[in-house]
Amino acid sequence: MKNIEHFKTFAQFYPYYLEEHSNATCRRLHFIGTSLVIALLAYTFASAAWLLLIAIPVAGYSFAWFGHFFFEKNRPATFRHPLYSLMGDFVMYRDMLVGKVSF
Repeated sequence: MKNIEHFKTFAQFYPYYLEEHSNATCRRLHFIGTSLVIALLAYTFASAAWLLLIAIPVAGYSFAWFGHFFFEKNRPATFRHPLYSLMGDFVMYRDMLVGKVSF
């Protein structure tokens, strides 16, 4: 496993991120969580129900972390690289939608 402390750019981090998501169930749970985040964001802005912003990290991270702890059996990169990990969630989501990363 690479030492994630040495990633200086997202381009260096993303291959590691994908390695940490080799389990299909974990990726699917990330996809569900990210979909919920997008839906909650859209609804929050459309309805001006700003209190829902609190639910966004819960929705996203609960699915992702469940996938890591029970299926991938690793520690989420969020704990060391929160920004790169968040970016990775959305890039992997896009890559899954366009078929670059399998469901």
